[in-house]
Order: sequence, then C-alpha cells, then structure tokens
Amino acid sequence: MGLIARIIEEGGIPTITIGSCRDIMALVKPPRAIFVDFPLGHQCGKPYDTALQMRILKDTLKNLVEASVPGEIVDLTYSWGEPFDWESYERNLMEMIKEESHAPPAWVPKK
Repeated sequence: MGLIARIIEEGGIPTITIGSCRDIMALVKPPRAIFVDFPLGHQCGKPYDTALQMRILKDTLKNLVEASVPGEIVDLTYSWGEPFDWESYERNLMEMIKEESHAPPAWVPKK
C-alpha cells in the first residue's frame, strides 16, 4: 500500500482503489480495491460516458462502505464493449495525438 494511503488509513479514514491491472493491485495490496477490466488509464470508463462513470463511482463508494474482507479485490462486471490490447492502445494513442496536433512525447527510461 502506498505511503499516503497508509497515513490516511491510520488516521481512521478508509480508502479504496479503482484499478485495471489486477496483478499489480494484488502485489500492492490496497485495503479495499475495485477491479474493472478496462484499458490502462480508463478505470472509470470511456471519455464522456458519464452514465457509466457514475455507476462505477457509485459501486466503488458502496464497496468502500460495505467492504468486510481486508485486501479483497472486488470485480465490477462492466464491459468495455470492444476488444482492447496493446496494439489498439498504441493506435488509439497515436490517433489522439494526431487529432490534437501534438508530437508524441519522446520516451526515455529513468536512470
């Protein structure tokens, strides 16, 4: 669990994580967690789909209140609606960058 979440939890304020990478969530072991099988970075759904975003947030807050098993990862069964993989993720990213007229950022590993 991250330092900030630990401090908040120790102060008596419950926290919950929404994630879309189950294996990392299992390693991090947040006190309460919601998993959605969506592309990375889209834990609350597609842009502008406010109805879905609201349902995910309501389900998350409900779990925050009702969670009884520490460290449990609860799966939400929402569907992205189309297949997603790294290839389509990169393609969609490049299309978005092109639409916004920005050059893709250069990626340099940290030293």
